Amino acid sequence: MSAAKGLLFQPLRLLRSSHSSPLTQCLRVPKPSPGRGPNFSTTPRSRRDPVEERDFISLVDQPPQLVRSGRKHGVGILFLALIPVTAFALGTWQVKRLEWKTELLAKLEDRLTRDPLPLPPHIDPSVVSEFDYRRILATGRFRHDREMLIGPRMRDGEQGYEVITPLERQGDGTTILVNRGWIAKRFADQKTRPESLVRDEVTVEGLLREPWKKNMFTPNNRPDKWEFYFPDVKQMAALVNSQPIWVEATLVPEYLLLADYQARGIPIGRPPVVNIRNNHAQYIFTWYGLCLATSIMLYMVAKKPSSEIAKRVRMSKNW
Repeated sequence: MSAAKGLLFQPLRLLRSSHSSPLTQCLRVPKPSPGRGPNFSTTPRSRRDPVEERDFISLVDQPPQLVRSGRKHGVGILFLALIPVTAFALGTWQVKRLEWKTELLAKLEDRLTRDPLPLPPHIDPSVVSEFDYRRILATGRFRHDREMLIGPRMRDGEQGYEVITPLERQGDGTTILVNRGWIAKRFADQKTRPESLVRDEVTVEGLLREPWKKNMFTPNNRPDKWEFYFPDVKQMAALVNSQPIWVEATLVPEYLLLADYQARGIPIGRPPVVNIRNNHAQYIFTWYGLCLATSIMLYMVAKKPSSEIAKRVRMSKNW
C-alpha cells in the first residue's frame, strides 16, 4: 500500500522539483527587455491579515485624545461680541429717553390746555424754557418795515417763507418777535399782499417758545442782507432792537380759512399743538432686535469649532 502511494505522488514531486519542465516554462512570466516597455516593481506583502497581528489596533478602538486648543477663535469674535452689548446699551438708553420724552410731552400738552396768559412787559430770557408752549396774549402794533423772512419753508408741497414781524407793545414800549406764519413764495414782496399788512393795534394769541437751535446742514444767516435761513432769536432781536422773546402765532386749522389766507398772502399761523416727535419706541424695538439677532449669531459662531482645531485633531491620528 505504501509503495503504491509513493508511486501515485511521484509525478507531483517531479513536477514540483523540476524547474525546466514544459509546464513551468509556460507559467513563467518573461522579463521585459530594456527599452521595450515599462519596468514594473513589486512590493512584498505579508500574506497574513493585519487584524490577526498581535500589535494591530483599530482606529475605532483607539481611546479619545484631548487636544489643547488654546483660543478657539480669533480676534473677530471679540468684535462680534461687542455688537449685542452695544445694541443692548443703546436700547436701554432709548428706554430712558422714552420716559423723559413722555413726561415732557405730557407737561407741554398740559400747558396748552390752560387759558392764555397775558405776556408781562419784561421777560427774563433764561426762564423762557419753563414756559415753553405756554399760551400767551400780546397786544401792540406790527412793525412791517422791519419784517424778516425765513426760508425757504415747504408747506403742502409749495415753497414759501415764515414771516417774522416785530410787535411793539403800547404802554411799556417793549418789542418782541412774532412768527406770524407761512406765506407762499410769490408773496415775498409786501406789495403783493397788502391785506396782510395790518396797521391797527392787534392782539396776538400764540405760544411762547424757546430759542431755536441751528441745524448743522442749515447755512448761516446773512443779517446784513436780511437773509435768514433759520430763526436765530438773539441775532434777529439785536437787528431790530427787540427783546429776544419768540412768540408763534396760532391759528385753528380750517380748510376754507386756510385756503383763503393762502390765496390772499395772509400768514398762516401754526396749529396749537405740540409738534415734538417721539420715535423712541421704534428705536427701542430696533436696538433690542439687533441685540437678539447678533446674540444668536454669536452663539452659533462660538459653538462651532474653528477649522484649525479640526485640522489638529485629524493630524493627531496617523490615518
